[in-house]
Amino acid sequence: MAKLTILRYPDPRLYTRAKPVVTVNAHIRQLIADMAETMYAAPGIGLAATQVDEHIQLLIVDTSETQNDLHVLINPELLVTEGSAEHEEGCLSVPGIYDKVTRAERVTVRALDADGEPFELVAEGLLAVCIQHEMDHLLGKVFVQYLSPLKQSRIKNKLKKRVQETM
Repeated sequence: MAKLTILRYPDPRLYTRAKPVVTVNAHIRQLIADMAETMYAAPGIGLAATQVDEHIQLLIVDTSETQNDLHVLINPELLVTEGSAEHEEGCLSVPGIYDKVTRAERVTVRALDADGEPFELVAEGLLAVCIQHEMDHLLGKVFVQYLSPLKQSRIKNKLKKRVQETM
C-alpha cells in the first residue's frame, strides 16, 4: 500500500466532478486500500477519491473510535434525506480549519461495495454528515463553499500563509 498525497484547498482539482466507476477491478480495490491507509494516517474519518486526484465516484468513511468499520461507497447515490442539523466539520483538504455546516440528519444511500455489489445504507449523526461531506467532494465541492465569501477568503489567505511559512 502507498500513502497518497491529499490535495489542499484551494487546489483547482478539488472542483473536478467525479465520473462513475465502470468496473470494480484490482486497480479500484488497490486504490481503496491506499485511500484507507492515507485516511487513517492523516488521521481522518473520510476521504473521497477526488481528494487524492482520482476523479472517480469512490469514497471511504470510518467514524468508529477503533478505526475498524470502513465503509466503501462506489457510485454513491442519496435516495432519502431527513431532518436537518448543524455540525462542526473539518476536512483533510483544508487542514486545521473547522466550521459549522447544516446537513441532513439522516440519509439513505445506495452504492456499490469494494466487490462491486450493490447495497443500501441508512446513516445518521456523524456517519450521515461524513457521507454527505465526501459526496460533495465527488461533485467538486469543498465544505468551505457553504461558508460566507468573507470566511472563504480568510481561509484561503490563512492556508497560503501556512504554505509560505514552510518554504
